[in-house]
Amino acid sequence: MKTPRLIKAFLILASGLFFSCEDQINTTYTYRTMMPVYLEMSDVRARMIAVEPAQPLDNPGKIYLYKDYLLVNEPTKGIHILDNSNPSSPVNLSFIPIEGNVDLAVNSDILYAYNYVDLLAFDISKISNIKLINRVEDVFTHMYRHDTGQIITFKDTVITTDSPRWETWRGWAVRSDMSFAANFSAASQSYGTGGSMARFTLMDGHLYAVDETTLRVFDVKTPNEPKFVKPIDLGWGIETIFPFQKKLFIGSNRGMHIYDASTPHSPTRMAVYEHAVACDPVVVNEEHAFVTLRSGNFCVNNINQLQVIDIKDPYKPTLKKAYPMLNPHGLGLAGDFLYIAEGRHGLKSFNVKNVMAIDQNQLEFLENMKSVDLIPGPKSLIVIGPDGVCQFDYSTPSKLRKLSCIQVNNPVVIK
Repeated sequence: MKTPRLIKAFLILASGLFFSCEDQINTTYTYRTMMPVYLEMSDVRARMIAVEPAQPLDNPGKIYLYKDYLLVNEPTKGIHILDNSNPSSPVNLSFIPIEGNVDLAVNSDILYAYNYVDLLAFDISKISNIKLINRVEDVFTHMYRHDTGQIITFKDTVITTDSPRWETWRGWAVRSDMSFAANFSAASQSYGTGGSMARFTLMDGHLYAVDETTLRVFDVKTPNEPKFVKPIDLGWGIETIFPFQKKLFIGSNRGMHIYDASTPHSPTRMAVYEHAVACDPVVVNEEHAFVTLRSGNFCVNNINQLQVIDIKDPYKPTLKKAYPMLNPHGLGLAGDFLYIAEGRHGLKSFNVKNVMAIDQNQLEFLENMKSVDLIPGPKSLIVIGPDGVCQFDYSTPSKLRKLSCIQVNNPVVIK
């Protein structure tokens, strides 16, 4: 009677050993996200900024046109300078390493660039001999601690975790779409032209810069001596800025702000057009503002639209019509023709002379041209997306013709 019991005990023990030797299956997730980095601003300022030879484009962000030059921001790293006199064959000339840079603008051969909390001014009158000539300190202060002189910035980082969506790292909640790669989160006189995602713009001898909550005003009537004038609180969720006829059109994730800048040093609010929470770049003409709303990333609601807003009375902007889109990002207006970057879905063009029938006047839909932002320039339509920085002849608006594409090492990620 004892033998069967011993055999049974042995079998139980053996089975336990067997199962304990089985491979454990653990699921891990790899994220590309933004991780906090703490820096001493005094150390940043002490580093010499010397223009470097041309560098390959890695992960381009904002694009900017000035004269025959194309300037391409490399988020948090610096600015590429390209000779774009022949859009069919742009020439990469040089690279300005600027820590923390995410935006830029050019006024009369002076390049203004964001450097964490400072505004830098470079003389680019001799493109082969670019020089840093001025620094306005402590003006972009939303991530700056004056008591310690320490700044908080973020770095694209790849992490591995067992969390399918969120992970807490040193007190910071991070997720896969919180990166410059996923979010890469305009003008007259001798100014350049920025895209619809711009946070810097120039008008009437003043530079206007927005961050998530604030409009900052700089006097640049003497271009090489920028002077900080004042900050203007706008509320949370500010994303983009676009100038037109002495007005500033400021896109936020809750709506479009219109500011009267006829007194350039002191813009005043005219109106706020509100919509559901969604990412919101804007371009305008004399009568209408064209706003794209999109879902994904930080854009909370599942809304993908082109909205046309009547701004004939800028104190009372009203929605004229909304058109469904797929996932619109940046956009550009050239006369009666509107170009919309539809993210991973492609690039669309429309005749918008009749704003009540835009959907009936689509010109093209280039599904193979994934895109996130664009600038209709004097010589070409410049489009940025996973293929790099591409240029099109758009002299015939209904038939874009590709002229060139600058390939990138680390393509823009479009969700």
